[in-house]
Amino acid sequence: MNSVIRVSIPQKSYDIAIAKRLAETSIAKDKTAEEKPAGGLDDLGVWMSRLKLGKKVLVVSNPAIFRRYGERAIAALKLVGYEVFSCTLPVGERYKTVKSIQKIYDVALEQRLERSSTMVALGGGVIGDMTGFAAATWLRGINFVQVPTSLLAMVDASIGGKTGVNHPQGKNLIGAFHQPRFVLIDPLVLKTLPPRELRAGMAEVIKYGIIWDAELFAKLEASKRLDQWRYLDEDLLLTILTRSCQAKADVVSQDEKEAGLRAILNYGHTIGHAVESLTGYKSVNHGEAVAIGMVAAGQIAVKLQLWQQDEAQRQDALIKKAGLPTQLPAELDIEAIIDTLQTDKKVKDGKVRFVLPSKIGQVSVTDQVPRDVIAQVLRQIQIS
Repeated sequence: MNSVIRVSIPQKSYDIAIAKRLAETSIAKDKTAEEKPAGGLDDLGVWMSRLKLGKKVLVVSNPAIFRRYGERAIAALKLVGYEVFSCTLPVGERYKTVKSIQKIYDVALEQRLERSSTMVALGGGVIGDMTGFAAATWLRGINFVQVPTSLLAMVDASIGGKTGVNHPQGKNLIGAFHQPRFVLIDPLVLKTLPPRELRAGMAEVIKYGIIWDAELFAKLEASKRLDQWRYLDEDLLLTILTRSCQAKADVVSQDEKEAGLRAILNYGHTIGHAVESLTGYKSVNHGEAVAIGMVAAGQIAVKLQLWQQDEAQRQDALIKKAGLPTQLPAELDIEAIIDTLQTDKKVKDGKVRFVLPSKIGQVSVTDQVPRDVIAQVLRQIQIS
């Protein structure tokens, strides 16, 4: 299982390597490894050494991920001569704040990171977003490498250069575009991913099927189950990773800073972000919120006669197959959700922009969604 996908951006192009280490390959034993990296987390240093980066590297992670993978990542970096430091941040979306970024800055200052230095994000989407933002703003921008450890981060958050932190009034309101120099995906780390987090990543995979890749959607429909690691054979997992990453790379390559096409990547996120914010980033995780948001967007599209009900039902069935929620939590106030939409980053000229499907594999962006239609759909999908 080895694949390299190119994200082609003028003067900022980079590779996404989907690679598990070959059992017979060892950097210590194989003298050709530096020229032909076998992949996997243990080859992180080899991949990075090809980028001609400075010698100082700061690995940012959370305590749980660092305990599991930190030593391996640091050993891989030291093996090729990097001087490595580390910083751990608390787990969870609610800690994705400017205060957490300050901790990264403190270590960067203490260890005298330079403009040639690199920050490595070892973790899920939260760690990736924060590390990327710190790298974008430290010394006005230093190198940044993504090593995602969750499915959601692998197929979505680690690609495309969106970085940032949350404001108490909204998600990702503070941020910057800062493309990574490289993304290393080791599928084997998913073996230790909690089932709920695996399911959360599946929401983004399903999203790609709806917005871009009807063939991916069909392959997901044909699978028996998507809610646990043991049901994902190697071929299916490779399909999920490569087609999702390719979809994100294709979109980002055409529209780096969301001037047009890239907005379609927000499918399910408009209402999803409101759900996350109003639940305090505690009871509903990102993937679950996006799943609910996709169901809502699908029904809005049906009511506006943009999409057929049978395709909306196929989408919802796939979301259920992935073990994800399709209903809005009963405790959420619908008017509060609609009001929260006004603080979304995608609001333009005071109008909320929705990504709505017209068929599986194709969507469009519109700001012509009446408030009463939004309210009607939210009531329709809310747990009674």
